[in-house]
Amino acid sequence: MQNDELKPNILLHCCCAPCTSYVLECLLPHYNVSVLFYNPNIEPQEEYFKRKSELTKLLDKASLTSTTRMLECDYDNAAFSSAALSLRNEPEGGERCHLCFELRLSETARMAKAAKFDIFTTTLSVSPHKNAELLNEIGRKVENEYNVEYMQVDFKKKEGYKRSVELSKQYDLYRQKYCGCQS
Repeated sequence: MQNDELKPNILLHCCCAPCTSYVLECLLPHYNVSVLFYNPNIEPQEEYFKRKSELTKLLDKASLTSTTRMLECDYDNAAFSSAALSLRNEPEGGERCHLCFELRLSETARMAKAAKFDIFTTTLSVSPHKNAELLNEIGRKVENEYNVEYMQVDFKKKEGYKRSVELSKQYDLYRQKYCGCQS
C-alpha cells in the first residue's frame, strides 16, 4: 500500500452507490479518491435524492468517510432535460446516452481541473448497459478540453458488475431499476 501523500488524487464521478462500491474497492489502494455525485439525468427528484443518500450510506457503512471525500452538485434536471429534449425517444445506449455521458464527464473534468485533481474517471462503465468504449472516447475528448487526465477504464471487466452486486448486498444498498432518465 502506498503512502497516501504519494498517491495521485482522483475525482470519481459516481452514478450510484452500487457501481461506486466496486470502483472504490479497485481505486482506493492506489489513489486518494474523492467522489462526485453529479447526475442531472435522474428523474424524478425523489429518485435523485434517494440515490445520493445511498452513496452517503455506502461511504458510512464501508467506513470510508475518513478517507473519501464526497462532492456534490445541485440537482439540475433542467440542464439535462433541455439538452436531451429532442432525443427523448432515443433507445437506451443511443444519442441521448451519449449526450448524458458527455454532460456528466464534462462537469467532472471541469471540477477536477478547478480543484487540481490529477485524474478523473467515472463509475458508469461498471454497468453491463453502458458502453465503456464510448465512455472512454468521450472521456478522452473532455480530457483534451479541460487539460486534466482521464482514466480510461472498463470496470465491468474481471466480473466488476458481479462484484458490485455482491457489495450492494453486503452494504444493503438500494439497486435502481433504470439509469435515471425516464424516457
